[in-house]
Amino acid sequence: MTSAIFAFIHHALAFVLFAALMVELVLLRFPLSVATARSILRMDMIYGICAGLLLLVGFGRVFHTEKGPDYYFSSGPFMAKITLFIIVGLISIYPTIKFMSWRKALAAGAAPVLDPAQQRTIKTIIHTELTLVLLMMLFAALMARGIGVFS
Repeated sequence: MTSAIFAFIHHALAFVLFAALMVELVLLRFPLSVATARSILRMDMIYGICAGLLLLVGFGRVFHTEKGPDYYFSSGPFMAKITLFIIVGLISIYPTIKFMSWRKALAAGAAPVLDPAQQRTIKTIIHTELTLVLLMMLFAALMARGIGVFS
């Protein structure tokens, strides 16, 4: 039963992470207002919390469920999933730093400024993150069925 609960929490976190990225992407289509910028900051915080919890719950599953670490660490799809998770984490640094730089303007009640080139870069990064998260879901399905793509 514990394994099923961990699996549910893991999947729910993955969906919330994906949703937070989608909301960020949609909000970036509009001109930045104070309210929009605050919502983007909130979504980015939710994204970061979900990523951290996903990592904790995921490794909890690796070390404390019936398949055990030997199964996971010998799985090509699992290793690909972890690699993609690291890549997504690294490329998410730029948007997060940019969003956090808005705090001063928001505290003063002003909308932050985001030039079109930065906005395009951030949107491209979020599209890339979403694509890589979908690939992680594919690798998770392959891994769960014992399919070794790289074997």
